[in-house]
Formats: sequence, structure tokens, C-alpha cells
Amino acid sequence: MAYVTAEARQELLDTIAEASGELATALASLGAAYEQLDDDSATALEEALFRPVQVTFGRARMTASAFASRHGLAAPVVGEGKAGLPSRGVKGFVEDAVEAIEQSEAILTELQDSLSPVQVGDAELRAGLADVRTRLDGLPARAEHFVSRFGR
Repeated sequence: MAYVTAEARQELLDTIAEASGELATALASLGAAYEQLDDDSATALEEALFRPVQVTFGRARMTASAFASRHGLAAPVVGEGKAGLPSRGVKGFVEDAVEAIEQSEAILTELQDSLSPVQVGDAELRAGLADVRTRLDGLPARAEHFVSRFGR
């Protein structure tokens, strides 16, 4: 039974790493958009999207690392995200970021719906995942608002 639990915990960590990888992609896309903006627009992008996604990414990684540490598992490794080609433009990069954010949220929603965080997780893990999902909520609307004001 212990082997099954350890395996389930590792799968849980792998799923959180997958969701974190999507957030890394969102960060890369937002970083690429930032590079194409004037100073005022770049500051607005940073405040509205980049910083909140960065904090959420950090929270997801911290949640996974702490869970792994509590259960004697290796913390998942999340690679750097990749942005598309510069020809995507600011709007395209922001759209790519939103897609990655929504994918991350879908992964975490499915994970929580599976009840595995309840079955093999712990209270801190469940709280961390809930916090990450709360932080993700509203980011697509912020992105839409940013893009609608872009160029004004």
C-alpha cells in the first residue's frame, strides 16, 4: 500500500509540475510582449499580468516543493517556458499567455476534482492548490482588459 501512495504522490507532483510549466510559458510570453512595448505600456503589463503570474508560479512551485519535502520525494523540476516568434506581436503573446494560464487552471481543476490531493495529499497541499487557483482566477479578464486598451 505504501508503494501505491508514494506513486500517487509522485503523480500528483508531476501534475503540479505540468501546471507550473504552463505558467512558465505564460511568463515567457508576457516577457516577450513586454520587450515590444513602450515604457508606460510595459509597466502596465507588468503590474496587470506579469507580476501576478510570477507570484502564482512561485506559489505553485513552493506548494509542490514543500509537499515533496514533507513526503521524502524529489521536488519537481520545471523548465523555462518558451515564447513564440517575435512576429506574434504583443497581442499574440498576451493571447498565448492567457492560453497557458487557462491550461494551467484546467490541469489544477482536474487534479482537484480527482480528489487525489485529499486521498494522498495533505492540508497544506490542498491549501496551496486552492491559493494558486484563486490567484489564476481573473487573469484572463485582466489580459483582455490590457489588450483592449493596448495602443490607446
